[in-house]
Amino acid sequence: MNQDRPARAAVFSAGSWGTAVGKIMADTGTHVVMHARRAEIADAINTTHHNPGYFPDIELPHTVSATTDPATALDGADFLVLSIPAQSLRTSLAAWAPHIGPDTVIVSLMKGIETGSGLRASQVITEVTGIPTERIAVLSGPNLAREIMDGQPAAATIACPDEAAAHRVQRACHTPYFRPYTSADVIGCELGGAVKNVIALAVGIASGMGLGHNAQAMLITRGLAETTRLATAMGAHPSTLAGLAGLGDLVATCSSPLSRNRTFGHHLGQGMTMAEATAATRQTTEGVKSAQAILALADTHNIEMPITNVISALLHEKVTLDQAAGALMQRPPKPEQ
Repeated sequence: MNQDRPARAAVFSAGSWGTAVGKIMADTGTHVVMHARRAEIADAINTTHHNPGYFPDIELPHTVSATTDPATALDGADFLVLSIPAQSLRTSLAAWAPHIGPDTVIVSLMKGIETGSGLRASQVITEVTGIPTERIAVLSGPNLAREIMDGQPAAATIACPDEAAAHRVQRACHTPYFRPYTSADVIGCELGGAVKNVIALAVGIASGMGLGHNAQAMLITRGLAETTRLATAMGAHPSTLAGLAGLGDLVATCSSPLSRNRTFGHHLGQGMTMAEATAATRQTTEGVKSAQAILALADTHNIEMPITNVISALLHEKVTLDQAAGALMQRPPKPEQ
């Protein structure tokens, strides 16, 4: 990175979380270019400094601009921040890859597992672009975009195999309201972020069915247990799952009405169909897309994930709501682990 100029970040795309991280980085002095799919969003960011699609009431820093051209967004970028649906990553990244600079650090905000391949986002990035893992960082934690846009305190984990790259991203994200920690455990951060979305669906369903806080706490706790089982079987460190990218992200996503996965589950618990819940939630719900892929990973590693199993069956209409609740409560008693 040229020390004689401010750092530059290309943020793909201009959704809620991408906009929030763009604001964080701009608040550190980084020049941010948002890549928007819709010209009207890019024009609004450039002319009014607001993102009307997600945060029309919040003014963005004047060092944030936008474009619909990926080459323009990536020109001279020190960081490429990816905040797009996990299932569209492979196709989108293949089109953007020729414009990525040789020293650009990729920062993945994605919290999903690719269906079919079972690959984590960082693995897809390497497979598509050939960029080595040392230039790919993962940012994950209890980060509700609306609260961050309001400047409320938050923290996250930045995981990367290369310590120097992790510290570069850390410096580009450290503001008075946002505290990033570093880690080398990419697997733990990515799996914690992916599985918690499925557990949040379960908690939302319980809430929608009128079940109380005891049931919701049970799902969060046992959800953490099955997340940890899978992540450690795949090489993650247990402490990562007890940290910001594990327990922290799980609690925030399962507890807040701002969480789209919890909200989607709540709609299902109230009796909506999948189509109705999708229309009501309006944004990508990664837990719905990734549940089956996570369950396939569990099968591959011979890991029991009863909550994920039941939610996947419910999403694919193999069981009813009542059957799903009964399946979890009627499991044989066993020692807690």
